[in-house]
Amino acid sequence: MSKNILLIGGSHGIGLSMARELSKTNNVYIASRTKDELGALDVTHIPFDALTDELDTSKLPEELHGFAYCPGSINLKPFKMMSMDTFNEDMQINFFSLVRCVKDIIPKMSDGASMVFFSTVAVGTGMPFHTSVAAAKGAIEGFAKSMAAEYAPKLRVNVVAPSLVDTPLAGRLLNNDKKKEMMAERHPLKRVGNASDIANIAIFLLGDESTWMTGQVVGVNGGIGSLNVT
Repeated sequence: MSKNILLIGGSHGIGLSMARELSKTNNVYIASRTKDELGALDVTHIPFDALTDELDTSKLPEELHGFAYCPGSINLKPFKMMSMDTFNEDMQINFFSLVRCVKDIIPKMSDGASMVFFSTVAVGTGMPFHTSVAAAKGAIEGFAKSMAAEYAPKLRVNVVAPSLVDTPLAGRLLNNDKKKEMMAERHPLKRVGNASDIANIAIFLLGDESTWMTGQVVGVNGGIGSLNVT
């Protein structure tokens, strides 16, 4: 059965990779600031800035079977260099905007629907210079587990927690071959992730093959979250 799936921020990176695959067999709605990369896809675009706009739910179908929130941030600095503005900005884009979107669309979620959020390996594995983003993503993990418990069995809510992924968001960290090689060496599988690595897991969690999974944080991190092979 073709499903109605809403992606917040599906025009770049992981969200775009999800949209490309999901739109082959589903009705995909993408709420994002831009649609430059969406021209060739059979999707419905809704202009939307997660930080400033109210989601226009009138442009959505009466019933949604899947939802994923893709916007995020990567602010990596020593704690002493982190301003309170940085902490606030990371919480706004990663967590508070997510909560607002969920508030808006929860009445449309059908029985058996699936919601997918994105965290980071740095929540479960302490990493230096990640204080702000790990705090914001940690809020997402707690929120997701509480939502999964509160809305079971009607809704499933799961989280994907990647390590570094080669997307525009991580461009500053992977903007030359030396940086890519150094980051790859940190991972037991000796490469950084790509958008499809993460999109494939998110699509699985939105689909019927994962109907006995909820409240889970799924690590997709090249092994760095649980293995020490140095």
